[in-house]
Amino acid sequence: MNTDHIQQANNPTYRLTVLIIMVLIAGFSQGMLLPLLAIMLEQLGVSSSLNGLNATALYIGVLIASPFIEKPIRKYGYKPVITIGLILIIGSLLLFPLWQAFWFWFVLRMIVGIGDNMIHYSTQVWITTTSPENKRGRNISIYGLAFGLGFGAGPAMTRLLSINEYLPFVIAALTSLASWLFVLALKNEWPESEIETATNTGSWHRYKTVVKLAWFALLPGFCYGFLEASIHGNYPVYALRSGLTIELVSILLPAFVIGGLITQFPLGLLSDRIGRKRLLSIVTLLGGTTFISMIWLEQNTSLLLIAFVLAGAFVGSLYSLGVMYLADLLPKNLLPTGNVMTAISFGLGSITGPLIGGIMIDFIETGSIYFSIGSILIIVFSLSLFFKEKEQEQSVPKTA
Repeated sequence: MNTDHIQQANNPTYRLTVLIIMVLIAGFSQGMLLPLLAIMLEQLGVSSSLNGLNATALYIGVLIASPFIEKPIRKYGYKPVITIGLILIIGSLLLFPLWQAFWFWFVLRMIVGIGDNMIHYSTQVWITTTSPENKRGRNISIYGLAFGLGFGAGPAMTRLLSINEYLPFVIAALTSLASWLFVLALKNEWPESEIETATNTGSWHRYKTVVKLAWFALLPGFCYGFLEASIHGNYPVYALRSGLTIELVSILLPAFVIGGLITQFPLGLLSDRIGRKRLLSIVTLLGGTTFISMIWLEQNTSLLLIAFVLAGAFVGSLYSLGVMYLADLLPKNLLPTGNVMTAISFGLGSITGPLIGGIMIDFIETGSIYFSIGSILIIVFSLSLFFKEKEQEQSVPKTA
């Protein structure tokens, strides 16, 4: 990589605005696909276990892409990687309605997962490494807020199925294309030369160092992937089998996201004051308790709606809080590696969630989805009690 590339920088405010808009639109496509395809597969008579398996394909794509994204970004910069990711997503969205076959959709979902990961990893690293330290928490909170807005709007597209099956996919493809037009206006940038010192050591050594310094900061990504994929992939199936309508599901899912949007920014600011670890412990405990309480609230639609909003308020910021905490714990040269591992952790959680959820729906039925999500949150809370920040070890790489 030529060093003169680094000098071609964008206006920081303009760059952040464009990346935020793009993430919002990417979140919209992702938020639409999970419940939309879950409902369509259920209507085709696919079992909940297989439905959950199909939902994992997107996150298998995330895992496939994760180990290979860091090197292309260092070589070609952020913009080409984002562009390829968008092309993969747009092409897949247009192909979904053409053939309603389980394995065809499975492959397309994997391709969408690869594209999503290329976009989210590039934008996360771009924002994280170019944000001043005193504004990093704020900028990542805005990033999470934008993704949440898009993701929350996505499930509303399920209502368009009654008009035309092609319509949701075409709208999502067009909005993704619009986001690419915004990206075209940006100058390409590369990771700073300081970050490239991370390549002086082997990948395995860097992964081990990240785990040693910040293993707990990777768990919120896993937990968020687990609950997000379960809620949007399993819950429509669970709800339909429990007698809830598609219309109610299209209200409950955005309600969860809205709860997260309301607290995304305040929690980011609060984490600066009381510490990320303490806040992560609090929100996982409260979130887990709220989900488990839904087992007894399901028959009351109003209380269930309130519980969904509260659950979103508690745990809707888990991913962004985890990224913030990771940035606190790791030296700057390990942030790209840490972001790769966060994406892997998120992917693993997203695969595990629908699989466990689908199996539990088949065998337990009543309350199964609430219990599986609530349990994983309580487990993460318990693990927070054992994590100790390694301040002395953390300071060594920073001065190296």
